[in-house]
Amino acid sequence: MSATQFNPQLSSEINVSDEAVKQLLALTENEDGVNGVRIFVSGGGCGGMSYGMTFVEAPTEFDTTWEKDGLKVHVDAVALSFLEGVEIDYQTQGANASFVFKNVFANSGGSGTCGSCGAAGGGCG
Repeated sequence: MSATQFNPQLSSEINVSDEAVKQLLALTENEDGVNGVRIFVSGGGCGGMSYGMTFVEAPTEFDTTWEKDGLKVHVDAVALSFLEGVEIDYQTQGANASFVFKNVFANSGGSGTCGSCGAAGGGCG
């Protein structure tokens, strides 16, 4: 029996819109030592699963990476199992702007909106 080989590069497992890439690049360009953005999923008790984004200095050995126009998005294997098929967009409605995760938790229920990424080590709500 052969083991499945770990693929550290993402292709179509997640999709990030051009506008979301532009906004994430703008957020990361002024942060020293930032290698990219991590998308994470955490258990949420009564509220179910929740997700977030944070700046990272380097990927871990368990991360897969999606790249476009110099932006690196890191997702660990466990989070990817919940986020496969997600579409990340950036939308502006009036004075409100947010990252929107479409098709998030498609198999387990849930929804996705995210205000904005904070400083290094910070996250999205």
